[in-house]
Amino acid sequence: MQSAPRVFRDVISQPEAVAELLRSTGDDANLHHAWLFTGPPGSGRSQIALAFAAALLCPEGGCAVCNSCEMVRVGSHPDVQVLNTERVQISIDEVTEFIDKSLTMPAVGKYRIMVIEDADRMMERTSNLLLKSLEEPPKGTIWMLCAPSEADLLPTIRSRVRKVQLKVPSVESVAQLLVDKYGVPFELAQISAAQAQSHVGMARRLATNAGARDRRKQALQAALAIIDIPSAMQASDALGKLAESDGAQLSGEQDEQERRDLMVQLGVTEETKLTPSARAQLRRLEEAQKRRATRSKRDGLDRIFVDLMGLYRDVLTVQLGTAELLINPDLSQEIAALARDTTQAQIIHNIEAIEKTRIRMDRNVKESLLLDSLAITLRRKKK
Repeated sequence: MQSAPRVFRDVISQPEAVAELLRSTGDDANLHHAWLFTGPPGSGRSQIALAFAAALLCPEGGCAVCNSCEMVRVGSHPDVQVLNTERVQISIDEVTEFIDKSLTMPAVGKYRIMVIEDADRMMERTSNLLLKSLEEPPKGTIWMLCAPSEADLLPTIRSRVRKVQLKVPSVESVAQLLVDKYGVPFELAQISAAQAQSHVGMARRLATNAGARDRRKQALQAALAIIDIPSAMQASDALGKLAESDGAQLSGEQDEQERRDLMVQLGVTEETKLTPSARAQLRRLEEAQKRRATRSKRDGLDRIFVDLMGLYRDVLTVQLGTAELLINPDLSQEIAALARDTTQAQIIHNIEAIEKTRIRMDRNVKESLLLDSLAITLRRKKK
C-alpha cells in the first residue's frame, strides 16, 4: 500500500479510504470532480476531506509543512472554501453564495475545492440547487460533501459523487492520538476515547475539559435516577439544562472572540459611540450567534442521547454477561443495579426510544416535549 503523505497523519483508522484518495492525487484523469465522505460522527469526515484538499494543492502531494498545506490547516487557503453552517439547517442562501464562490478560478493552486460539512443538513430544495453545480462544475473545481451516510442525501446527489466510506476508529487509536498530539495522560486518554465511543472531537473535549466530563456524568446520573413520573420530569429538566450549559460553554468563548475581532475591524471600543453601520454589523453578528446557540443546544442534546445509548449498551452488556468492556466503568455499580432490576427487552426498548428521539429532533419537534416523553419511557420497570 502506498505510504500516506504527512498531511494524512491525523486521519486515524482509515487506511482503505486514504489509499483510495491517494490513487487520485497527481493524476487528473482519475480525479473525480465531486466526492462524498460518509461515516459515523467522529470518524473524521471533514478532516479527511481537508487532508485530501491539502494533498491536491500541495506541490509535494501533501507534505504538511509547506505554505499551501499550512494555509489549508488553519483555514486560510484562498482555493479551499468550507461551508459549515451556524444554523440547525443549511439555508438556501448559504448554498447560493457558496455556489457563486465555486465559479471563480483558482487563485494560487491548481484546483478550487469546495467542502460542505454536514451536507445532510440541506433540505431538498437546497440540495436541488446544488445539483447542477455537481453535474457541470467549472474546470478545476472539486466538490467534497460530508454526511453521516449516503441515505442522508438525495439519490440525484449520490449518483453524481464518488463515495468514500469511513469507519469508526478504534478506542486505542483515538487514545493514542490524544496522547501524541495533545499530550493527554494515557489513562485519561483511554477513558475519554471510550466514553466518547471513538468520536475524536468529543474524546479530545472530554480529555481536556473537566466541565464537559462533569456535565456528561450528571446527564447519565439523571437518567439512572428515573424511577417514576416525578423523577422523570426532574431528569427531563436536568438534561435540557445540561445541554444548554454545554452548548453555551462551547459557543461562549467563540462569541466573545468574534465580538472583539469585529470591534477591532471597526476601529471602535465598547465606550465608543457606534455609527449606524457599526451597529448594523454588530446586530448581524449577534443574530448569527443566536442561531449558533440554537444549534449548539441541539448538538448538546444529541451528545447526551449518544451518551445515554452508551449507558444502556453497558447495561445490556452486563445482562448478557459478555466480556465487552464498559463504556462507563465509573458507573459500574449503578449499571449492575439497573441490569438486575430490568429485562433485556426493556433496555433494548430504551435504546430504540433514544434513537427515535434523535430522529424526531431532526424534524424540529419541540425539545422539551421530546425530553419529557423520553424520560417517561426510561422509567425503571421492575421485572
